[in-house]
Amino acid sequence: MTGNGSGRITRADIEAKLKAIRDDIEPVGEQAKGGLMAAVPVVVAVLVIGAYVLGKRSGKKRRAVIEIKRL
Repeated sequence: MTGNGSGRITRADIEAKLKAIRDDIEPVGEQAKGGLMAAVPVVVAVLVIGAYVLGKRSGKKRRAVIEIKRL
């Protein structure tokens, strides 16, 4: 299991294994990050449009009708 042959796990063994795991994971993380960065502007646009539509709709509900008549 260990690379040093003494049966004990050393700090160097742990560091080497963690480096190997990190090297395997980093490319996957970078790919996911690229896809996420492409989706962020779309999500922001949908949120802004949704807030606009909901605000416009609630404004119509609360708006008072004022009639001005000339004498």
